[in-house]
Formats: sequence, C-alpha cells, structure tokens
Amino acid sequence: MDFISGEILAIDKPEGWTSFDAVKRVRGALSRRLHMKKIKVGHAGTLDPLATGVLIVCTGKATKRIEELQAGCKEYVASMRLGATTPSFDLEHPIDATYPTGHITEALVREALNSHTGVIMQVPPVYSAVKIGGERAYSLARKGEEVELRAKPLRIDEMELLECHLDTPEPWIRVRIVCSKGTYIRALARDIGVALGSGAHLTSLRRTRVGAYDESASISIERAIELIKESPLEFPEGFQMPPALARDLEGAL
Repeated sequence: MDFISGEILAIDKPEGWTSFDAVKRVRGALSRRLHMKKIKVGHAGTLDPLATGVLIVCTGKATKRIEELQAGCKEYVASMRLGATTPSFDLEHPIDATYPTGHITEALVREALNSHTGVIMQVPPVYSAVKIGGERAYSLARKGEEVELRAKPLRIDEMELLECHLDTPEPWIRVRIVCSKGTYIRALARDIGVALGSGAHLTSLRRTRVGAYDESASISIERAIELIKESPLEFPEGFQMPPALARDLEGAL
C-alpha cells in the first residue's frame, strides 16, 4: 500500500471514538513510520461517537477525493426507542420527556417510515456540528444558548423495517436506511416519533456502507495501523526523505 502517494481505508469505527480520533491514530502511525510531522490524513463523512461502522479515512493525495467520497450514498442500521425523547435525540443525554405508545401499531410504523422516504426537509439536531455565525451549534447549546437551525433538503432512498417490538415496556424498532450525505439519523428518529404521534430517540447506530465501501471490506483501526507498519515504502518522484527515515532504511539493509 502506498500511504505516501495516498490510500483510502474503510475503517470500522468503534463506539466511543470520534471520527477525528480515528484520523489521529492513522496520522500518528504514519508519522512514526515515515518520521514526518506533516502528513495529510482526513475522513469522508463524520460519525457520531456513539455510532459504529464504516468511516472512510484518506491519506496523502487521496485526501483530494474526500468531497467525492462524501457525496456517495450512505447506509445505516438504526435502533430507535419509541415513546421517549432526549435533547440530543440519542443516548448522549438522558430522557427529557415520555409519551403514550399504546396506539402505535406496526402498520402505523410502516406508514411513518414511508412518509419519510424520498426528498424530505430535515432540521439538524441542536447538538450537531452545524455552524452558526462561525460557532458549532453544539457549543452554543452546551452554553445554554437558544439555537435555531433551518430545515434543509435531503434524500432518503430506502427505509426498511427490520424489527418491530411494540409489546414491551420500552417499545423499539430497528430500521435499515439508505440516504444522501448530510442526513442526521438522530433527527430522523425524532421526526419518526412525531409522525407516530409520540416521541422517539436513537439507541444505536451502525453505518454499513459509504458509496462503494461497505462493512464487509472495512478493517479495525488496529489492523490499519498494522498495515502501515508492515507495508513496504514506495516513494513518489521528488519525495524528500527525512534523515531519520533514511537512517532506518539504511539500518534495515
């Protein structure tokens, strides 16, 4: 693998990690391997810390493809609890309100999913990275400031009901979603709760595909670091080799 010229890695991001955490680990491994401080590494499409799944990480000249990769459709599998909401629409914050669920049927759930398929307008979550006057919305929200975000158009290609558990104290559903970039699945959970005449929030989220990259081809962050350590180094024309790297290579001969 040619990490200097550029590689694209599909990493299976673990729960609790930010997308930047994964980028930082890859950049650190490359920096140690090449004895270089400035190395281009970026990701194509942020995943929330509580989410898992496919995160595209690009190195070197492959970072020029980030915008193209971000534009690809995304696939998710999401679990949503019905009848309760949280300020962040997921488990980052505790439940702030509960609602009746006795009227909800599987037919009503399917109707709510169908009503959110196609081109829809979505208001991003207040606890999101959307910028307002140069500051992130989540920063303003955490300061207790009132945040007002505008609805934006996006596309939901598919909404498939995988599981539906309504006869429990905490009813929940599991849904497969194929959507365009910029879709907040947390906000989709909120809107589905409203469509059901109740409330809902996200309890788990896994991204299974980004464009042509799916979870079957993704690797752990540990495996990505192993590949960096093990891969033979290929140097593009004009590459200025750091002295420390030259000494390492000379010692290996």
